Amino acid sequence: MIHVSRRRALSLGAAAGLGALRIGASPAAADEIESQGLSAFGDLAYPADFHHFRYVVPDAPKGGTFSQIGPDRQYNQNFLTFNSLNSYILKGDAAQGMDLTFATLMVRAGDEPDAMYGLAAEKVRRSADGLTYRFFIRPEAGFHDGSRLTAHDVAFSLNTLKAEGHPIITQFLRDFLGAQAQDNTVVIASFAANRGRDVPLFVAGLPIFSRAYYATKPFEESTLETPLGSGPYKVGRFEPGRYIEYDRVKDWWGADLPVARGQNNFDIVRFEYYRDREVGFEGFSAENYLFREEFTSRFWATRYDFPAVKSGRVRKDTLPDNTPSGAQGWFINTRRAKFADPRLREALCSAFDFEWTNATIMYGSYLRTVSVFQNSDMMAQGKPDADERALLEPFRAHLPDEVFAEPYVPPVSDGSGQDRALLRKAAQLLKEAGCTIKDGKLALASGERIAIEFLIDEPTFEPHHAPFIKNLGILGIEASLRVVDPVQYRARRDGFDFDITVDRFGFSSTPGDSLRSFFSSPAAAVKGSNNLAGIADPAIDALIDAIIAAASRPALVTACRALDRVIRAGRYWIPHWYKPSHWIAYWDVFGRPPTQPRYFRGIPETWWYDPDRAAKIHRAG
Repeated sequence: MIHVSRRRALSLGAAAGLGALRIGASPAAADEIESQGLSAFGDLAYPADFHHFRYVVPDAPKGGTFSQIGPDRQYNQNFLTFNSLNSYILKGDAAQGMDLTFATLMVRAGDEPDAMYGLAAEKVRRSADGLTYRFFIRPEAGFHDGSRLTAHDVAFSLNTLKAEGHPIITQFLRDFLGAQAQDNTVVIASFAANRGRDVPLFVAGLPIFSRAYYATKPFEESTLETPLGSGPYKVGRFEPGRYIEYDRVKDWWGADLPVARGQNNFDIVRFEYYRDREVGFEGFSAENYLFREEFTSRFWATRYDFPAVKSGRVRKDTLPDNTPSGAQGWFINTRRAKFADPRLREALCSAFDFEWTNATIMYGSYLRTVSVFQNSDMMAQGKPDADERALLEPFRAHLPDEVFAEPYVPPVSDGSGQDRALLRKAAQLLKEAGCTIKDGKLALASGERIAIEFLIDEPTFEPHHAPFIKNLGILGIEASLRVVDPVQYRARRDGFDFDITVDRFGFSSTPGDSLRSFFSSPAAAVKGSNNLAGIADPAIDALIDAIIAAASRPALVTACRALDRVIRAGRYWIPHWYKPSHWIAYWDVFGRPPTQPRYFRGIPETWWYDPDRAAKIHRAG
């Protein structure tokens, strides 16, 4: 992670801190705090001796295949194609699912907002000042070739990712000073003073590579050579741009750990690639793959009537999505001079008729996105309270008055597709920005005509652009849509070579340093960062620091609301829509736990293949 082309952007960042158990068995450990896990404010739901997560079936059977069009991507991964198996660098378009092949120090608990528990690390000790963490590596941890996974491999991995990893990773590791192996079993991670709350957690969730494997291979190379892994799966068959399979490691060292019981149940996890959504849907209806999360409202409303659905061989379900839905929309590249004036950017917002688009194109399935923390208590509402004002007041001279009043909400149209009142408002905003009409075309005060190119990588969203472009034409703005191939799109997006493009991002329930990649001034200049709009505002930078420094969850929520107000006041994006649920459809060959984890989908991690169900639907077919 999306209700835009499966773009559910990875919610990086939770928070860092430790559940506390004071230890003092030796002088070296006297000032350390030991724990089985990490969390934002010291609270952990599971004790050190827990057996399994509550949302899994611990003795779930193993076997069978799970296949899907992947709903998520990380770093340089691409939804529509792949040409590399290195998904942790900027180069190339990597295959989805490569994270399945690598172990991490710790893994997230799906029923807590930000907690992690030990995988390769059986425990962790934190110094009293929170700047040094010692992770203790399990003796049974190993790589797929049978070699042992040691603290030296962990230190190599973390230091390599900091130096040569994808720009998003290197930005997150800004406050990570480095790692060193004390011996084979203990790795020491050091952090800068005032480091982001979520940086140690981010470090604990990074992949562990084999130091010996990369001794003769460059890490920063885009390659289709299968890397040596340490996770529950290894790369199986694949055909670049078409599909990739991951085979379960039957004797995986971590299979019976509390954080893994009842998970990783399929013998094969397969990702399918289709460059056309229509063809992708036909592939599902023909049982070419078994599970589909639906992101196209038209398909959900009209296409799930094929025979296998009517006979019950394909099931439909709607799962609640309790995570912050984040921001989806058209992101305006303010690095380009023509978009410098926020009044012009607001005029673009006023020209988009969400109500008509939702009713006519999307079957009324969505709600309007207004906040970067949509669907959460971190979203700004009403006037700022005293605590919010205290954070905002130092920047009053720099901020628009709106920040100290009601937060910006996109206007509601009459649903006609061309709301005259809103178009008049847009025209007035353009006039206030110094724009003039010359020969029926809008021009900046400099005389330069305003032309806008929308950039996307698949044709599915052409219907959403067409009425918006028509309205812009009424305002005298020359607008066009360019659909490029996925590889070119990724290159242009990473290099900020666009006027306006569609994207979606979301955050965890405890955001922290992850916000820098999306909104900070330094990130605006980093190729491949998530700061698509080019936001560079000292007030935003300071509020991100306040979020990171928050000592309690109420303080965190307050700082997030203040940040939300400032970002919304900047008109950096034209908000789209969201839906606090997952639409899923699947061939009825799976078993599933009775409880869904609150903070992630849990599919395929907690599901399993049921051969009796499979035999039944194939007899019926």
